[in-house]
Amino acid sequence: MPMTISSPAFEHEGEIPAVYTCDGRDISPPLRWSGAPEGTQSLVLIVDDPDAPDPAAPKMTWIHWLLYNLPPDSNGLPEGAQPSELRAGTLDGTNSWGRTGYGGPCPPIGRHRYYFKLYALDTVLPDLHRPEKRDLLRAMSGHVLAEAVLMGTYQH
Repeated sequence: MPMTISSPAFEHEGEIPAVYTCDGRDISPPLRWSGAPEGTQSLVLIVDDPDAPDPAAPKMTWIHWLLYNLPPDSNGLPEGAQPSELRAGTLDGTNSWGRTGYGGPCPPIGRHRYYFKLYALDTVLPDLHRPEKRDLLRAMSGHVLAEAVLMGTYQH
């Protein structure tokens, strides 16, 4: 069975409800996953937007959320997940706002795509001290067993 990630709040390629954006409560959507392969030691969640600032002329990928060392037996995150609710050992990275935690969609122009990417790793990563995405990807290199993607869209 392949690894999957989904949300009860929106369909794959569907619109992310405003409550999970800067137009609403700016809380993380509930996420569910399953099918981590045998040998998985930890999971990584990266949420990003490759359409920044303008989908017609993207110049950068905006990072919305980085979590790593999620336990391999975990099966998701609740709506509005807070650091205090994360399972022991889970660490966070630095998003494009220069802070940790979830930052919801807030596109300046057009309809953007938001990718919720889950990775199964064959290792537990060391404490990377709130890494940026590039540092997290470097640490993950050579350790990815499987990947699953949920994509949602949003426009003001």
